[in-house]
Amino acid sequence: MKRIILAAALALAVAVPARAEEAIVTYKSIAPDVAFDLARATLDRCRKDGYQVAVVVLDRFGVPLVEMRDRFAGIGAMDIARGKAWTAVNFSIDSSEFVKRVKEGALSAGLANLPKVTPLVGGLIIQAGGSVIGGVGVAGAPGGDKDEACAKAGLESVRDKLDF
Repeated sequence: MKRIILAAALALAVAVPARAEEAIVTYKSIAPDVAFDLARATLDRCRKDGYQVAVVVLDRFGVPLVEMRDRFAGIGAMDIARGKAWTAVNFSIDSSEFVKRVKEGALSAGLANLPKVTPLVGGLIIQAGGSVIGGVGVAGAPGGDKDEACAKAGLESVRDKLDF
């Protein structure tokens, strides 16, 4: 009887730490100062190209870390930029890829009608260490391809801060 109790106690002692490990999740996320540098570089690139835009950087959970709007960016630019970034983070693909997959039928067209989804080019995922750590969205340039080019330039400017 003592052996059964001892064996049960030993099994319980071993099982508790295993359960505790399963309950702990670690993840990577973009640091606020890097998000700010990314937003600033993106805005600077669009200004250099002659565009007044809004830039939004989200963390991996779709929560805004930085939102910037140039003085003459359109009224809805901030909401659109946020939606592009959210779409990228939520689906773990750039918003241009989301648009492409919906058009090809690889993703249901109904997804484009879900709340917060903005099926427009100009939202990029931010990746580091093999994980999606956030997203950046740009709106206001004359065409999503130009929004995306600004976001790519911004990402390139902080690439060395994202390698870990």
